[in-house]
Amino acid sequence: MKKWIFSAVLLAMIAWVVVDVLTDNKVTEADNIGLEIGNMAPDFELETWSGETVKLSDYRGEPVMLNFWATWCPPCREEMPDMQRFYQDTGMNILAINLTKTESNMEDIDPFVEEYDLTFTIPLDKKNIVGDRYQIRPVPTTYMIDSDGIIQFYVFGQLNYDQMMLEYNKLK
Repeated sequence: MKKWIFSAVLLAMIAWVVVDVLTDNKVTEADNIGLEIGNMAPDFELETWSGETVKLSDYRGEPVMLNFWATWCPPCREEMPDMQRFYQDTGMNILAINLTKTESNMEDIDPFVEEYDLTFTIPLDKKNIVGDRYQIRPVPTTYMIDSDGIIQFYVFGQLNYDQMMLEYNKLK
């Protein structure tokens, strides 16, 4: 009888520890979502310029460059050729989110993409939901996110090719 009670108590304690550990991990990950270096990047789902649906979490396991831009933004225009070259040279996942709600005319996006011959993924933030979630004020704004979904770098303003390569190499 004592063996049975001891076994039941031991089994209950083990079950409690397992549940406690699993619950703590979920809370820790949820609590760690934010916009600072070391935080889990907030997930989102948007439709792309080409009509597909994309979620940031779809890229878990691979690094991602997350860039917020608009066609009316002169630094964005200067940054795009470097970003396209960077994409061609590295093959890194780039989600270049157009802040569509800030555009005076949505028709400006197609000529912009064609002018710069952009081939990376361009999600459209039509309601500025993701822009608000990421607290985007100056554009361009860029985040480098590692394969675990953790923010490793961010910058408000334009990046050049060499800066992109430097941050990319840190993610490896």
